[in-house]
Amino acid sequence: MSLFKSTLKQIKKASTLMELDEEMVSILSNPNRIVEVSVPVRMDDGTLKIFKGFRVEHNNYCGPYKGGIRYHQHVDMEEVKALSAWMSLKCSVVGIPLGGGKGGIIVNPKELSEGELERMTRKYTEMIAPIIGPDKDVPAPDVNTNGKIMAWIADEYAKIVGEEVPGVVTGKPLEVGGIEGRDTATAMGGFFVLEDIMKEKGMEPAKTKVAVQGFGNAGGIAAKLMVEAGYNVVAASDSKGGIYCNHGIFPDDIMKHKLEKKSVTDLGPHMVELHAKDDTDCYQVSNEELLEVDCDVLVLAALENQITEKNADKIKAKIVLELANGPTSPEADEILAERGVIVVPDILANAGGVTVSYFEMLQNASGRSWTRDEVNKKLKEIMVPSCKEVSLNMNKYNCTMREAAFITSISRIEKKIMQKGRV
Repeated sequence: MSLFKSTLKQIKKASTLMELDEEMVSILSNPNRIVEVSVPVRMDDGTLKIFKGFRVEHNNYCGPYKGGIRYHQHVDMEEVKALSAWMSLKCSVVGIPLGGGKGGIIVNPKELSEGELERMTRKYTEMIAPIIGPDKDVPAPDVNTNGKIMAWIADEYAKIVGEEVPGVVTGKPLEVGGIEGRDTATAMGGFFVLEDIMKEKGMEPAKTKVAVQGFGNAGGIAAKLMVEAGYNVVAASDSKGGIYCNHGIFPDDIMKHKLEKKSVTDLGPHMVELHAKDDTDCYQVSNEELLEVDCDVLVLAALENQITEKNADKIKAKIVLELANGPTSPEADEILAERGVIVVPDILANAGGVTVSYFEMLQNASGRSWTRDEVNKKLKEIMVPSCKEVSLNMNKYNCTMREAAFITSISRIEKKIMQKGRV
């Protein structure tokens, strides 16, 4: 099943529970606009190469389309359609006035020089320029894109329209209109949600073991936040594999090693020395094995479809926190629900990123810069009430947290559609 078909299945399931009429389901199941472009790039050796690019605008009833641009060799239209729909739902579940969009180019950016990467980005910007803008569609970084690439997009857009428009993208470097706290926003938002659920369930951080799959920006920062709050992070992995340590790991040590060695896989044997405990039990694990380690909270911060029907019955965690997009398949969701595992869905758990992107849009519009403390305070004020509303819908509809998050989102979008007219 494609990622988009899985998304439609999730929308349909939530819509059935809330008895949404079929016309609304149809609107939510079809993107408003799909753009596919061929991006010609002159390579460093003088040859011309054509890259396929996409931009999907799912729904803008709540506000301008909002969503990242990813550069990856396995990007395809079905994936981008799914991600754009998730963005609509993600913005809606936290109540920010934005719709959903997503973009991508089929490319392995590691195979391009910086000059080739910049030329490709600028040409792609030129081709989607008619549909983007601070009041229409606002791109942001995603997989393999970053602040520098966003700055290229903003600069190229300024050349096309004849004026500086910093709000055309978010996730920019601070020097060109970016915002403090965007680098930690996804992890911070997920952490605020987890803390609220932990309190609701009466779970104590000091007695909670955590495993983190995907020790990149979101996963690494989440681990650091949790250790600082007293959680015991016992396992971590990146794309090459990971480690398990029964006495816990220090995120700073892991990140330092990852930056030096490009992976965390061979750090295990050094954990005893780091912790100075004779009974420390450390060993290497694969990404797949990490999912099944003995823990209370499993943080998924890597890729799609990590928990499927093949391994869902082996998950030992009581809570699964989805900082990645789509890491749990619909079939696995059903198995985990039957086993009483709480899955904190991606559209809520990782909504901190787009929330702070919205703050960046407000900052650009007002010309006033916010401090990191202001950003984190405002983020918490959005994430915690959103989590509580989802919990209320869980009880109201006697459903999973994902279904409740979808119901919360869809209800808000439905209200906007009814206010503005269905078509």
